Amino acid sequence: MHNVLLHSTSFPVEKRRTEFCVVGGGMAGLCAALAAARRGVRTTLIQDRPVLGGNASSEVRMWICGAHGSDAKEGGILEEILLRNLYYNRGMKYTVWDDVLYGICREEPNLDLLLNCAVNEVHSEGRQLQSVKAWHLTRQCWIEVEASFWADCSGDSVLRVCGADVRWGRESSAEFGEGHAPLEADDKTMGNSILIQLREVDEHVPFVAPSWAVDFNKIGADHRDFKPKGNFWWLEFGGIMDTIGDADKIRDENLAIAYGAWDYIKNHPDGRGHGWELEWIGSLPGKRENVRYVGDHLLTQQDVEAEGRHFEDIVAHGGWTMDDHHPDAIHHPGSPTIFHPAPSPYGIPYRSLYSKDMDNLFCAGRNISATHMAMSSTRVMATTAVMGQAVGTAAAVALKKGLNCRGVYEEALDELQSLLKDDDQYLPWSTRSPVALAAGGALNASRGEVEPLLDGVERSLGQDDHGWWGEPGDHLTWTFDQEKEIGSIRIVADSDFGRTKRMPCSFPKKGNEALMPQMLLKEATLEILEDDGQWVPFEALKNNHQRHLVIPVGKKVKGIRLTTEESWGGGPTHIFAFDASPAA
Repeated sequence: MHNVLLHSTSFPVEKRRTEFCVVGGGMAGLCAALAAARRGVRTTLIQDRPVLGGNASSEVRMWICGAHGSDAKEGGILEEILLRNLYYNRGMKYTVWDDVLYGICREEPNLDLLLNCAVNEVHSEGRQLQSVKAWHLTRQCWIEVEASFWADCSGDSVLRVCGADVRWGRESSAEFGEGHAPLEADDKTMGNSILIQLREVDEHVPFVAPSWAVDFNKIGADHRDFKPKGNFWWLEFGGIMDTIGDADKIRDENLAIAYGAWDYIKNHPDGRGHGWELEWIGSLPGKRENVRYVGDHLLTQQDVEAEGRHFEDIVAHGGWTMDDHHPDAIHHPGSPTIFHPAPSPYGIPYRSLYSKDMDNLFCAGRNISATHMAMSSTRVMATTAVMGQAVGTAAAVALKKGLNCRGVYEEALDELQSLLKDDDQYLPWSTRSPVALAAGGALNASRGEVEPLLDGVERSLGQDDHGWWGEPGDHLTWTFDQEKEIGSIRIVADSDFGRTKRMPCSFPKKGNEALMPQMLLKEATLEILEDDGQWVPFEALKNNHQRHLVIPVGKKVKGIRLTTEESWGGGPTHIFAFDASPAA
């Protein structure tokens, strides 16, 4: 077989058929693929890099940022990933972080992962995207994928050649009445950054810059915070260029800027860099902006700024400020960014997450249907991740009901929103009523009040707790007046939304060891009440490291009981939801 391939005059072609194909393996694409696969959809995730995570991966190393404040913290699949990283990656190493992302895909039986695979042909008919052809770098073969639904989570909108309407650059202030937009429209964007990562050391380690590095001693550096320890996101370039077509030129200048910045810091006469050395420098620029799809709703500055704007089709939320970087980037003499205030949270509508022109094309990430100004807030990765979970779930609904992307909005919006809430996606101003309560169950606790567990709010909001605190040995109990067929038990525990759980941008001498949330449920026992009145152990939770748990049951019971045994901090455990769902 190998000899046949060696002497062939063409590369082999492998053909695949799937239900849902996600292109782009950043945080948006990863969450989209997992959401669909977990809903029973046969899913293929195509990623053109050897690792997942996009700008959050070891290749770029940007923080995962999102909505400001613990009240608006993103839940769902993103929080699951961050907690898995704390559990498996105690040293907070980027190489392990890459494998945490890889591992969650590997464990999902409905998900096929294609790494090192770049889409370079797109085939469509009318309003249907039919297939793509991708080059697999390491296997040296072509892979053709046909799918019923697609999600472009590539950031660069690589599927746009299917015929979908797109936008590039900055709208004029007059087009949508956006006060922060420029007076005249242009094709300028935010630039790209190559990041550097520093390690604190006990002895001065000399550094000699390469000859091609930018000499900031000559051109001046007073307008930037050239000091160690920071996240060097402002080492930015390319906003007045084509961030796709000029990618190589931008990368080369980014590298020259990054090495020049470190040279300026390390060798500064005031000694500011003597206690630090260069641990890592990226070779792949992190992108912020280029192509955006146009959907049934174009999110604008006003949508972002409107405090409490309640879109009927809310499926995700944002809460980052409108973080608008100047196109001149590092060479701009003023501030590298203008932070225009935005409420946290604000809603993101489903109608901004699919193409208005293609019936089977979703989008999630920095390429959603939004103006430049709105995108300056929605582009951050925690926000793109919850968009991804929304479109993956929407694809599952569309396939189940035989609908197209727009049809889910028109005919199945309530179901989509309900499924998202079931999967711990936060939809502000919305609640999730306990299923066991609707089934006639009664909830009791060995200690404290259970009313907060019945109000449908699964997080603390301001001074309102919405949860139950249990000491080791305390229990929560649902009882039913007759046997109920229980499909699963659902638990939402407190994973401390006050902590960012982010990967480090620099490494202090004392290290950067991860700690699990102190009030998170670690050990517990689940029991079921049988018809004869006996409580029978059903499952023991050991070393639980998740906020959202769904435990299959699949039998008739008269009650269920959760007994908390240990939190990660050794004190009381905090729980927001304990529920039972009927069999499907």
